[in-house]
Amino acid sequence: MTVHPPVSKGLLRESGRSFRLSRPPVSGVVRPRLVAVTSVLALAVFVALCWDVSVGDYGIPLTDVAGALTGSGDAGTVLVVRELRLPRAMVGLLAGVAFGVSGALFQTMTRNPLASPDMIGLTQGAGTAVVAGIVLGWDFGLGPQALGLLGALVSALLVYALAWRRGTTGYRIILVGIGVSWMCLSATDYLLARGGRFEAQSALGWLVGNLNGRDWQQGAPLAIALAVLLPAALLTGRLMRTLQLGDDVARGLGTRVQTVRLGVLLVGVGLVAFATAAAGPVAFVALAAPQIAQRLTRTAWPPPLAAGLTGALVVLVSDVLARELIPDTELPVGIVTGVLGAPVLLWLLVRVNRAGSGG
Repeated sequence: MTVHPPVSKGLLRESGRSFRLSRPPVSGVVRPRLVAVTSVLALAVFVALCWDVSVGDYGIPLTDVAGALTGSGDAGTVLVVRELRLPRAMVGLLAGVAFGVSGALFQTMTRNPLASPDMIGLTQGAGTAVVAGIVLGWDFGLGPQALGLLGALVSALLVYALAWRRGTTGYRIILVGIGVSWMCLSATDYLLARGGRFEAQSALGWLVGNLNGRDWQQGAPLAIALAVLLPAALLTGRLMRTLQLGDDVARGLGTRVQTVRLGVLLVGVGLVAFATAAAGPVAFVALAAPQIAQRLTRTAWPPPLAAGLTGALVVLVSDVLARELIPDTELPVGIVTGVLGAPVLLWLLVRVNRAGSGG
């Protein structure tokens, strides 16, 4: 069941260029393709952000959107762009980054391309907690962000505890996580059946992943969480790469395997919890974005920053499609990402079976 990314003609490993500085004493490896792909993805995300802001009942040209973002242009355009449409688009961008980075962390930690917060119960746990707050009123004065964080954290600790047997492995985390995810889904279905019509409709609109009506009230906590957790995710990169060699080799290299795994789990939980609380459990972004980024960069593991930018691009483009596919109808963004992500999941399953590791 444990899947090691297969080396194939379509996924060549790129050798990097090492460097060493005397002052300050810093050394590392620069991968030109990784840098180039990340830069292109950042530019594509900015274009997608402008595109997302430009669409609506009052269409705005992309050039005017770019100007309004810097404060230039007529007052009406600046008002529509910066006050009415930008907050929604930024929530989508930040949520996409959080989902993409969290997916990269879990797939690297477990060495399994099928591991993502959608698959191991984290988004479902956050969803159950938020739905309980909506339907039963059990918010205890907490906002959806805090409830989502609490639900995801409880799910993660439950998965970690049940998977523990003189340590944890990626194989056991995934199997236990699938079971926990179904438990959370069953609890959510029960809450929806118990709740009134208004509460159930409100919860369902959130459960599919939705950017409609989002503003800085949802975006600000997510931005603060990313400012703290994204550097932590990037700093764990070297330690996680030793886990790719296997637990025994990682211990031989001086890595505290269980401590690193628990730290990565907590960082990933924080990212997915705040993103889920802000935009809902947007389907398949955390699963597909790291795999797309890995194949674009041709690295041996999903690169977190490139995966985050890919996630942001997927969410922003899906949001535009959700608003433009059906005239006079704004679909939840999670419906579009689900339609686009399902074939990716099927492709990964077929690829795993062809590699001989699909169980």
